[in-house]
Amino acid sequence: MMSIMRTTKPNARTAAKEASHERIVSAAARAIRRSGYDGTGVADIMKEAGLTHGGFYAHFPSREAMLAEAASRACAESASLAAQVAASMPPRQALDSMLQAYLSPEHVAQIERGCPLAALGSETARQVPEVRSVTTRHVKEMVDLIARQSPDWGKPAAHDRALVTIATMVGTLVLARAVDDPALSSRLCEAALKSLTPT
Repeated sequence: MMSIMRTTKPNARTAAKEASHERIVSAAARAIRRSGYDGTGVADIMKEAGLTHGGFYAHFPSREAMLAEAASRACAESASLAAQVAASMPPRQALDSMLQAYLSPEHVAQIERGCPLAALGSETARQVPEVRSVTTRHVKEMVDLIARQSPDWGKPAAHDRALVTIATMVGTLVLARAVDDPALSSRLCEAALKSLTPT
C-alpha cells in the first residue's frame, strides 16, 4: 500500500492567509491606539489592511477576538521597545534612558505606535476579559522590567518604586497628549522626569 507523505511546508494559500492575518493585526494594533477600542471598526481595519470586509471571519471569530489580539500586539511592541532601550545602555543608565524615551516629544506625538496603556487605559476597564487580561500581563511585564533596573531588584521596595514609576509614566503621557498647550505638555514630561530621576 502506498502512503502519501504530507509536506511540513505551508502551502501558498496558508502563507497568504497568515500574511493577511498579520496585516489585519498590525492595522488593528495601530487603530486601537489611534481611535480607541470603541472607535475601531472591522470594516475600517479590513480596508486599512487592503482586504474585503467579508474576509474578516476567516481570521477571527469576533471583533472582540481581533481587539484582544491587537492589544496583545500593541503591548508586545511597546514592551520590546522598552527592553531594547534598557539593553542598549549600561545598567545604571538604563532606567533613565527608558524614562527619557517614554516621556520624549516623539513618543507624545506617536499615538498610534506608542504606549497602549496611555492610549487605551481609560477604556480598558470596559472591555472584554481577554483584552483586560492582555493589559494586566503587559503592566506586570513593564513593572518587572523597570524593577530589574534597580540595584535592589528582588526586594519589595524595588517593586513598589516600579509601580509608582509606571503609574507616573503612563499618567504623564496621558495628560501630555490630552492638553492643547505644547508648553504645558512639555512641562508635564519634564516635571515627571525630574521627579522620577532625582539627582
